[in-house]
Amino acid sequence: MPVFSKIKEKLFGKKASEPEKPVTVNPVFTAQSGTAAAAIAAGKAQAAAAAAKAPPPPQPVKAEPVDIAAVLDAAVKAKGQTLNWRVSIVDLMKALDLDSSLAARKELAAELNYSGPHADGSAEKNIWLHKELMKALAENGGKIPADLLK
Repeated sequence: MPVFSKIKEKLFGKKASEPEKPVTVNPVFTAQSGTAAAAIAAGKAQAAAAAAKAPPPPQPVKAEPVDIAAVLDAAVKAKGQTLNWRVSIVDLMKALDLDSSLAARKELAAELNYSGPHADGSAEKNIWLHKELMKALAENGGKIPADLLK
């Protein structure tokens, strides 16, 4: 799973599974049902009756933005460590129990279209990565403190 997807899942939670669609079983042709055409017609009648009884599909509900600061503050508190997720991409990833290695940060940088100097693990790259992550989370329904979007 891409690193950004893992971060979103940790912050926003797993997506609710779609409701299951009712299964319509077509009647099996037997000697008692007469002909194959009768069996097909009965199956179509069953499907139409099921469709008529089925409730309308659920309308999408616009979700409230997720307060990213609150989620991360709670994650840091639960870890019992001093993690400054507001400035450190490494601490942010640690707070979410994600791999914060150089390889993981390189992957995240690629996902967020990093085009700057590719000095591995540089402070400049990590600062860019943190800022871009905050922007990307805001674009995906996260409520980000204004000072982190500058």
